[in-house]
Amino acid sequence: MKPKEIKGVPSQEKGSFHDTESIRLSEDHENTIDNYANLKDRLLSVNYWNYYTKDVGADFKLHDQDGNLKKRLPEKDDFIRIDIPGPGNFEARGFDWVQITEMYENKSEEGEILESLLIECRPSATPDKISSHIAHFYAAEATSTIIISRGKDYIKAGIYGRNESPNMDVDILDKARNLAIALGGMVGISKIQWKALADALVEC
Repeated sequence: MKPKEIKGVPSQEKGSFHDTESIRLSEDHENTIDNYANLKDRLLSVNYWNYYTKDVGADFKLHDQDGNLKKRLPEKDDFIRIDIPGPGNFEARGFDWVQITEMYENKSEEGEILESLLIECRPSATPDKISSHIAHFYAAEATSTIIISRGKDYIKAGIYGRNESPNMDVDILDKARNLAIALGGMVGISKIQWKALADALVEC
């Protein structure tokens, strides 16, 4: 199985990958517009992702570049703190971190996709710089790209992981942890988390 080639999603070069998608159909065009507005609100409410998924898997919190919790909409260069079930990242006080490296919208009056919003995240160090190491179980080259979109009769949430390899540039305790979690992701455990989120986003 090969990864999908999707505009805005980095190419797959090494490691594992996943393509996780959920679609909601509607025969009413106006309903689709309203559903997409709700989908967009849910995606941008990062601090509530765990609530939408009914506490399945990880908990996510949005932070600014100084490490402060944010209660507003995400922006490029913001950070997302991830608290996954099980042992946490020892160096980063029990959490994993990613940074929003791309974020943009597209709108069109023609074609299959009428609206879309893309958010790309990459593993990062902690925003408060307590360590220079990447504070994530995947290495720096990994990406998670979330794309929501609307057509005439559907809304869609897609989450695309690329170049997912264990982060070994860490202390010895975190090496064992990162390897175990990354291997779990490679056999589909992380996809369960992403599928739960994608499904929850389109529920509206």
